[in-house]
Amino acid sequence: MNWLNPTYSAVDAQGENVTYRDGKRLAWAWSVINPFFAWIGIGLYTLTDQVWLLWFPILQGYVLFPLLDMIIGEDTNNPPEILVPQLEADRYYRWLTYLVVPMHYIVFIGAAVWLARADLPWHGYLAVSITLGLAAGLGINTGHELGHKPRKLDRWLAKFVLAVPFYGHFWIEHNRGHHRQVSTPDDVASSRMGENIYRFALREIPGACKRAWLLEKGRLERRGKSVWSRDNEILHSYAISIILQGGILIALGWQMLPFLVIHNFLAWWQLTSANYIEHYGLLRDKLPNGKYEPCAPYHSWNSNHKLTNQILFHLQRHSDHHANMSRAYQSLRDFPDLPRLPNGYYGMFLVAYVPPLWFRVMDKRLLALKHIQGDLTKVNIDPEKRAAIELKYGASHG
Repeated sequence: MNWLNPTYSAVDAQGENVTYRDGKRLAWAWSVINPFFAWIGIGLYTLTDQVWLLWFPILQGYVLFPLLDMIIGEDTNNPPEILVPQLEADRYYRWLTYLVVPMHYIVFIGAAVWLARADLPWHGYLAVSITLGLAAGLGINTGHELGHKPRKLDRWLAKFVLAVPFYGHFWIEHNRGHHRQVSTPDDVASSRMGENIYRFALREIPGACKRAWLLEKGRLERRGKSVWSRDNEILHSYAISIILQGGILIALGWQMLPFLVIHNFLAWWQLTSANYIEHYGLLRDKLPNGKYEPCAPYHSWNSNHKLTNQILFHLQRHSDHHANMSRAYQSLRDFPDLPRLPNGYYGMFLVAYVPPLWFRVMDKRLLALKHIQGDLTKVNIDPEKRAAIELKYGASHG
């Protein structure tokens, strides 16, 4: 098999030979080197001594990437379903998720050492801290991909990469909490129509942490163990965080404490930003037995924008991920009539940070969805905003 561009093949039920080549195979490596974008500003500053260039990675993420997403466009290609087992058995894709884990440690520790030694004004220190926090947010995305896999190695690597931003509870909460309650009023990680991102963050960040601990506590109690036992998988990652970030403070001094606080918060904020845009206003129907219907592709907002999907391990094909959470990133599919975001995640984050603009862009898009068609009873609405929304759009257009 040609490792650089292998051909997968099989014979279908009709006796036809089906073949497939992943045209994005090598491009997936961008997800591995993407964390190093945090060093671009440091490199530019070193070459020019211009402090303002330390802000370039932020400009790259929030201006250049959205523009490139618009220019390059979308990719709606799906691998043939009969060949998905071969695609997912290809260890190349798995090794990419493994390789990116040490990259996050190299980026974090290297930049911290540089920052401790650099003579920067406060705004330069702030730029590096924010940039490293955004890079650590990519680590949460890596932890997301690894934490969904049943292999013990993958889950330990998820704990290690989530330790960089001190967010080790994420994969517990995400797998056992968010995926079960997604797109319902019960889910702290699903945003509601009329809820701005800042109010959402106040609900989601502490709520997700609390839910993770309750879930892990329940799991351990069912096994007759204490939540403070060594089998607590949240504590595994937290212990690594304490060693890593405690080591930074011991080795480089207490002047690194503001860096760590900003770094950690910005990583958490990246996750919150993604959670906010991924399920905004979408609602699963409640069945007669009181349970919610199974999660379907139309319960998540989707984006097929090529550039940002390549650097985020296909996170933006979120619809198939939630409907089929065990599928690997390289085989996630597009579907017709999905809720679609008008840009990739970075562009939509920027829109979300300006709530009036977000509501203007997304509310009518939400109500126009095929399975909603203006019916507010099929929308997850912020209770505090319900009266105003019903006044604006009518109690039900169904």
